[in-house]
Order: sequence, then structure tokens, then C-alpha cells
Amino acid sequence: MTGQDAHGELGAEDAKLLTLARSARARTGAAEGAAVRDTEGRTYAASTVALPSLRLTAAQAAVAAAVASGVDGLEAAVIVTAAEAVDEPSLSAVHDLTGDAPVFRADESGSVRERL
Repeated sequence: MTGQDAHGELGAEDAKLLTLARSARARTGAAEGAAVRDTEGRTYAASTVALPSLRLTAAQAAVAAAVASGVDGLEAAVIVTAAEAVDEPSLSAVHDLTGDAPVFRADESGSVRERL
């Protein structure tokens, strides 16, 4: 099940994305972690990339990994961030592949704050 159930909790597949996004963020100590699921059910996770010559949001990095693997559509994305909102470049990266894919913003504790 994707999306949220009647209790406001993530469905099982989206909860897996949350776990992957939190893990990516924790593993690198980055500002954000993100995970996306493609239309085949495969997942891709990444954290913020902040190199002198390359800057990507976590969502952009996860989408780039998916696209590099041949993906042409996404089912959902989760972004874990301390920010009060998901930035436009992150949303655009997800919606470039699938305009209506839900994007969930969660805080560092894993609490989902909004669905975009």
C-alpha cells in the first residue's frame, strides 16, 4: 500500500522508504536523506551531496541514481530533513519523472510532517 492509511501512518512500502532515507542521512551525517521507489518496486536512497564541484539535494541524488538505472517513473519519495519545507529542486526532481508521485517530508525522528 502506498500513501497513508486511515490513521495517518505510512503504508508498508512507504515506511520502507522512510527507513532507507533515515539510514542514508544517518550513514553520512548529511543534512538530508531521501529514498524513491520506481514503478517496478525498486528503491534508491541517497543523502545530500556537497562537494566543491557538485551539489545535489538528497532527492536529486536519489532520482539521479534511479534514472541512471533506467527508471522512467516513480511511485513515491520520502525526504528526511530538519527543514520546515521541501525545497523546489527536490520536488522538481521527483516530479520530472512522475508529476503526481507523492513526496513525504519527515523530520529526523521519522515523523511524517506532510505529503506533497
